[in-house]
Amino acid sequence: MNTILRNILAVVAGLIVGSIVNMGIVMISGSVIPPPEGGDITTMEGLKSTIHLFEPKHFLFPFLAHALGTLVGAFVAAKLAGNRKLLMALIVGFCFLIGGTINISMLGGPLWFSALDLIVAYIPMAYLGWILSGKK
Repeated sequence: MNTILRNILAVVAGLIVGSIVNMGIVMISGSVIPPPEGGDITTMEGLKSTIHLFEPKHFLFPFLAHALGTLVGAFVAAKLAGNRKLLMALIVGFCFLIGGTINISMLGGPLWFSALDLIVAYIPMAYLGWILSGKK
C-alpha cells in the first residue's frame, strides 16, 4: 500500500478508535461518579448551565476520557502508520487538542481543569502512545 495513503488511514483509524474510547469513558462516568444534585449532563446546554455545581471529582472522568482517548488513538495511528510514526501519533494528539480547546471554550469550567486538560491530556499522551507503540 502507498505509504501516504497508509499514514492517512492510520490517522483516521486513530481518531475513530480514540473517539470511541473517549465516548465510552464519558458514557460510564455518570454511573461511577454521579453528577451533582440538579446537574443535567445529557445536553451541552445542561452541562454548561450546571458546570458550576461540579466538584473536582466530577472532572476525573472527563480528564481520563480525553487522556486515554488520545493515548489509544495515537497508539493505533503509530502502529498502523507506514513511516513517520511519531508524526502520525502527534497529528492525532493535535486533533484531539483542537477538540478539547473547542470544548473548553464552549463549556468553560475551572481554570485548573482547563490547564491540566490542555497541557497533559493531549500532546504528552500522544507522545506516550507513540512510545508504547514501539517507536519504530
